[in-house]
Amino acid sequence: MSETLLSKAAVLERLPDHPAVKAMLAWKPDALLDAKFDRGELTLTIAAGEIRVAAATVRAAGYNFFEDVTAVDWFPSSPRFQLSYHIVSQTYKERIRLRVLLDGDAPSVESITSVWPSANFYEREVFDLFGIGFEGHPNLRRIMMPDDWQGHPLRKDYPVEGYR
Repeated sequence: MSETLLSKAAVLERLPDHPAVKAMLAWKPDALLDAKFDRGELTLTIAAGEIRVAAATVRAAGYNFFEDVTAVDWFPSSPRFQLSYHIVSQTYKERIRLRVLLDGDAPSVESITSVWPSANFYEREVFDLFGIGFEGHPNLRRIMMPDDWQGHPLRKDYPVEGYR
């Protein structure tokens, strides 16, 4: 594959037989908001309300290892937050990224711990440091900061010296 940045239409046209793309389109084409192939990796932007089922869909398509989830705060842009789920297929020897975009007011998304239990601590970390909620998480509480800590330190609007 070319190492150039491809748009959603180009990805769908050039990679129609890619297992993740094929599985997503067979499941729910409207849930796939965007697709990019860049530097040898595929990024699929998923509708926020569909992430748990999308994770289960790519798992069934052969992406069997959940690597991690992390967040980015794009403040003051909108949507403010980006969640990036990195998932590996040992069969296909490749990694894909599922991306979800969230607005800044009470950001929340469904937990994928029912699909991959190993997402538990990663989701807790994102909750603790960014303040993004994960609906249906079995134990969503702080993991790095003290329980009585005010705010979420990796948000870009968090004061450098903390709240005083």
